[in-house]
Amino acid sequence: MDFNILVVGVYFLFLIAIGWMFRTFTTNTSDYFRGGGNMLWWMVGSTAFMTQFSAWTFTGAAGKAYNDGFTVAIIFIANAFGYLMNFLYFAPKFRQLRVVTVIQAVRQRFGSKNEQVFTWTGMPNSVINAGIWLNGLAIIASGIFGVDIETTIWATGIVVLVMSVTGGSWAVIASDFMQMVIIMSVTITCAIVALNQGGGISNIIEGFEQTREVTFLVGTEVNYFSIFALWSFFIFVKQFSITNNMLNSYRYLAAKDSKNARKAALLACVLMTIGPIIWFLPSWFLASTGVDLTAMYPEAGKKAADYAYLYFVDEYMPVGMVGLLISAMFAATMSSMDSGLNRNSGIFVKNFYQVVLRPKATEKELVTCSKITSTVFGIIIILVALFINSLKGLSLFDTMMYVGALISFPMTVPAFCGFFIRRTPDWAAWATLIVGACVSYYVGLVISASDIQNWFNLDTALTGREWKDLKVGLGLLGHIVITGGFFCSTMLFYKKLSPEREKDVDTFFNNLATPLHNESNAQQRLDNKQRKMLGLLISFAGVGIMTMFFLPNPFMQSLIFVLCGGIVLAIGLLLVNAVDGNVSDDDDDEDKDRLPETN
Repeated sequence: MDFNILVVGVYFLFLIAIGWMFRTFTTNTSDYFRGGGNMLWWMVGSTAFMTQFSAWTFTGAAGKAYNDGFTVAIIFIANAFGYLMNFLYFAPKFRQLRVVTVIQAVRQRFGSKNEQVFTWTGMPNSVINAGIWLNGLAIIASGIFGVDIETTIWATGIVVLVMSVTGGSWAVIASDFMQMVIIMSVTITCAIVALNQGGGISNIIEGFEQTREVTFLVGTEVNYFSIFALWSFFIFVKQFSITNNMLNSYRYLAAKDSKNARKAALLACVLMTIGPIIWFLPSWFLASTGVDLTAMYPEAGKKAADYAYLYFVDEYMPVGMVGLLISAMFAATMSSMDSGLNRNSGIFVKNFYQVVLRPKATEKELVTCSKITSTVFGIIIILVALFINSLKGLSLFDTMMYVGALISFPMTVPAFCGFFIRRTPDWAAWATLIVGACVSYYVGLVISASDIQNWFNLDTALTGREWKDLKVGLGLLGHIVITGGFFCSTMLFYKKLSPEREKDVDTFFNNLATPLHNESNAQQRLDNKQRKMLGLLISFAGVGIMTMFFLPNPFMQSLIFVLCGGIVLAIGLLLVNAVDGNVSDDDDDEDKDRLPETN
């Protein structure tokens, strides 16, 4: 246990050091919120990937995998499909918006009133999501270290806050890449051990089906396969919409140009495609052996399955690996919490504070305000995580599904359709949110399982899982047909906008259609700086992981750390070797490394 605490402590200090090192990259709000739009594809792709990935993957999602087999992987494969569409079309368009925050794009497309509407309706949604992610991390960390969850939430939340506030988007995105490398190496190693212990994937699947007495594909509590198929289809629709709309274009605003945005999307797609099999093999293996997690974690009640990954690492991995896993989970959660910190702070400062309160504020004042705002949002997220923890009867998986289907999805309707439908009145955006809220209220709080059974004359009662899945599916269907239909119908009320608004809308669509290229000498110097700093940091982390070989473990188990550290070290060295020696390192003039704000 002491070794695990030592590993986590060193990792926490390492993250805080990253924030301190990258503080010099931030001189204005564009730097603070999107890295000045100067980042290389592998950094942007890693943060795009990590924003869809958190400790929830190892708690709520791992618990779902333990209970219901392959079902949970459908969500992540749907994410991969969304990123594929990013690669094929949307990612370059998002970068070509040429804005610092996504709400600035909303203002161009739908006007100043919608700028404020989406500012204040979007922030609570991302804060709730961040609270869910932080709670997921606290569940597993408290289980390992024997500290109560409330204390864990405060401790981990404050570390995330310090790093994000200190270094802004440069620190967050730089750490995203490093953490992506570490978390993939750790989970690949755990998957190899699970495969070895289970005798191969076919034996694991066979054991799962025999133990659970259900099919591996569908899982438990399914009387109607059609409901499972409906849920699966609409999960693809949901994830496609969430990853391909204006509000979530922030993932690519940091890319240095259109080409790098497209390559970043491809990286996220590849990682999200191979990830689910790697991440959930330990849970499937445990289920195949008949391990009763409820008996192992009686205090967790209905949430006992959320400890599946923790149990596997504790039982089958060497001393010190638990600490490394917690570090990796912390990394994933920190990346996801960025959407509740750095992103929300950017929206508040650039779309409310500067627009409404202080139109003449200097960049220095805005950066200071950004750090204060990030701190406030960090505390709010911690409080939300504490509240979610108090909801003992609701699983993290169900919470995430409900938030996505009933809160996040309706907001994406105007943000997606507005990319393609130009001739709509400005009020179409905020009116669509009202319609979406009504649909969510009706599906979430009015319709009951008995209503469904009566409407369709079902002979067999719906199981608890089927009703939860159907509620998600009905919510998404309602938003596609009713909420989306309403937005499209507003074209019937379109009237020519004012000259000023027409100019803004023209700018929006012209930017979408105009590729962004950036190969200046200043950018190439900054590219080298990114490669060198990240390469050295990752190499250092790889060496640190390899030294864990000397912890008191059997020789063969100790080799696991050599494998993990070797993967990390190799990637770090590749980055260092990628530094272009033909580019001058002349940094005498600080303005040489600045790109025009229009980018």
